[in-house]
Amino acid sequence: MHNNQLRKIVETALFAAIIFIGISVFQIPIPAMIGRPFVHFGNALTALAIMFLGFGYGSLAGAIGLGLFDVTHGYASTAYLTIIEVIIVAAVVTLVFRLFRRDDTQKWHIAVVAFAAGFTKLFTSFGNSVIEGVAYEGMQLHAAVVGALASEPATIVNSITTFVLVIILYYPLKKILVRPAWALTRR
Repeated sequence: MHNNQLRKIVETALFAAIIFIGISVFQIPIPAMIGRPFVHFGNALTALAIMFLGFGYGSLAGAIGLGLFDVTHGYASTAYLTIIEVIIVAAVVTLVFRLFRRDDTQKWHIAVVAFAAGFTKLFTSFGNSVIEGVAYEGMQLHAAVVGALASEPATIVNSITTFVLVIILYYPLKKILVRPAWALTRR
């Protein structure tokens, strides 16, 4: 196995673990009509994983970290919705970051990518809540839409948290994760 591929696999596993911890340790529950939403760091850490690892490995890290949380914390029946959300957010983050040619020398590029991640999450969480309301709580579509809208405050807070944390954590993580080739060969 090539060193770069092994490094990507290790970083993917590391991000998955950090995402799992980020959603497991820090939780602030928010009352909602549908589901059991709470504020957490998992979305921000998933966005960072996507930015550093790219669409494939970043999506995998997010799906493992957030999906594992769902399976181990009573959300197993809707874990597939979380994974779909991760893939959608990963596609948007990857597209926006590529539009900037992955140029992170301009801090506003990172802010736009962070905003795109948080903004996309508003829509994916809304869709997730509607599906949960109809499929798992037996609501009519209209009631599920109203309930999903009433549940959006938690998503708004999570989106803002994602935006802020990505901006704060991107450059310190870059110093840790992006090393010149000569530094990797030293012992």
